[in-house]
Amino acid sequence: MSVWTLCFLLFYVVTTRGDATNGDEIKCDLFKGSWVWDESKTYPLYKGSECPFINPGLNCQKNGRPDNMYLNFRWQPHACSLPRFDGEDFLKRNREKKIMFVGDSLSSNQWQSLACMLNNPDQRYSPSLAHQGSFSTIFFPEHGVTIMYLKNGFLVDLVIEEKGQRVLRLDSISRGSKWKEADILIFNSYHWWLHGGPLKTWDYYRVGERLYRDMPLMDAYKIAMTTWARWVDSNINHKKTRVFFQGISAAHYEGKDWGAPSAGNCNGQTEPIPGSNYPGTRYTAEQVVTDVIAKMKNPAYLLDITLLTQLRKDGHPSKYAGGALDCSHWCLAGVPDTWNQILYTILLKD
Repeated sequence: MSVWTLCFLLFYVVTTRGDATNGDEIKCDLFKGSWVWDESKTYPLYKGSECPFINPGLNCQKNGRPDNMYLNFRWQPHACSLPRFDGEDFLKRNREKKIMFVGDSLSSNQWQSLACMLNNPDQRYSPSLAHQGSFSTIFFPEHGVTIMYLKNGFLVDLVIEEKGQRVLRLDSISRGSKWKEADILIFNSYHWWLHGGPLKTWDYYRVGERLYRDMPLMDAYKIAMTTWARWVDSNINHKKTRVFFQGISAAHYEGKDWGAPSAGNCNGQTEPIPGSNYPGTRYTAEQVVTDVIAKMKNPAYLLDITLLTQLRKDGHPSKYAGGALDCSHWCLAGVPDTWNQILYTILLKD
């Protein structure tokens, strides 16, 4: 074997081995992979029945879901493996820091998941939960860590103007002061934009002085996300604060989207779609988010969760949400735990 061949093989091993945290950069795409059965039976990472922070509609086992296979799959990237989440290590690394999720109920889904992953009943001091309007905080006193959720599904301003008109100001963010308090920010915005009928929360769009009754949805979304990106670049000190954007989380209301029209929807689904390819179409919003982030002066880190959620048709509360069919949010324990495991992996290299 020649010296050059030996050097190439050593290079190949170093850059492709299954360790997501060695070296200065993560050596694989954490968001390309497949869901595999956990033979070690070490998943889920916590029991929903033992976590006090889960909203009732997401506690699927408590709500009577009869199957539990969905709890025992783990995400396996193609070229590496995710390190197991270590809650004590996460808290130590983020001592005295503030972690804030800003967005819609999918942000809350991830916030609740992280709280459960960090909750340790054996701790000397128990974490405390407080709600103040649309702002919720959980404080872990032994390490001085605060994780927060701020409900703000559009990120840009939604205001009531004259004659009671509900106006979405696509080029305005006036309530971002709390965002500046955080050491780690995880933003999200998408699902509220899809609301129609009685769920729609705005009547008009405004850009500058011009009022629009309507415009193409993705045009409005792009203007708003560009406004958010510019605000972050202008107001967040990237040397102090890490900024992430939670990507587009998939919904499963139409079985035909994953090549199973007879399935109807997510109800009754007990296993992920096998492999690494989702047979349905991509979300237009994915490209919007990617393009906007690419143009940022200090780009946010995109938690590109779309594929790994598209493959999890089995992970929703479905009819075990305590109300209407829910194929948008995620059972806890469940899929959002992987989002936080990936977040932990990324932060490990800091």
